[in-house]
Amino acid sequence: MATTSGSAADFDFLIGTWKCHHRYLVKRLADCHDWVEFDGGFAARKILGGFGNIDEGAINLPGDPYTGVSLRTWDPDQSRWSIYWLDSRRPGYLFPPVHGGFEKGVGTFYGDDSFKGRPIRARLTWSRITDSSARWEQAFSLDEGNNWETNWYMDFTRV
Repeated sequence: MATTSGSAADFDFLIGTWKCHHRYLVKRLADCHDWVEFDGGFAARKILGGFGNIDEGAINLPGDPYTGVSLRTWDPDQSRWSIYWLDSRRPGYLFPPVHGGFEKGVGTFYGDDSFKGRPIRARLTWSRITDSSARWEQAFSLDEGNNWETNWYMDFTRV
């Protein structure tokens, strides 16, 4: 992953309280085209003297609601962000991080993970960023990033 020319201020747009509209693929990596939509809430704040931020959000997935936390840290030596995820479904498990940064107003972050026992490449994208809204997307790849399945969209509206 190439480094970017970002800064510790890249995620300043996210600090505050948000309403989220989720669009969530019912089955991932299964050639599914059925989506479920639901709402949730989200709040983010800076940590580490501005070299990171943390958020907590309500994921009101129908039939399986949970709480999730993102931890983002800026590495000035590598000029990149690392993003970690944990949630109340497995509170003792920290998911593998994704790494990346912002170019031309779009943040793209990649990492290796597994899904149902299969190795995957994960991609998170931040886009459509304004003072009052933003979009987050998650995609998985089974072939090291040659083909992607976007399985989750979150549209943020500032409260």
